[in-house]
Amino acid sequence: MKTTQSARLELRLPMQKKIYFEEVAALGGFKSLSDFILDSANQLANKITEEHNKILATQKDKKIFFDALMNPPKPNQALKKAFKKYNESVKLK
Repeated sequence: MKTTQSARLELRLPMQKKIYFEEVAALGGFKSLSDFILDSANQLANKITEEHNKILATQKDKKIFFDALMNPPKPNQALKKAFKKYNESVKLK
């Protein structure tokens, strides 16, 4: 049987916010305010992580693209064959 460890997180907030969050949690069908806050924080954390990863991927892609333009690899046999085939097909038209 697997057991998961739990940890406590304490949060201080204005009473008006607590009441508001409790009302919204009830409207959303959450069992508790803790469930609502955990779900909300998890969704935002996932969104932030996704955006961060997109930026890193984009920067990495730019670097790979720039490096390929500035230091192109020598054509391999497959590229030479494709180039020859393309030239032959263009000449036929």
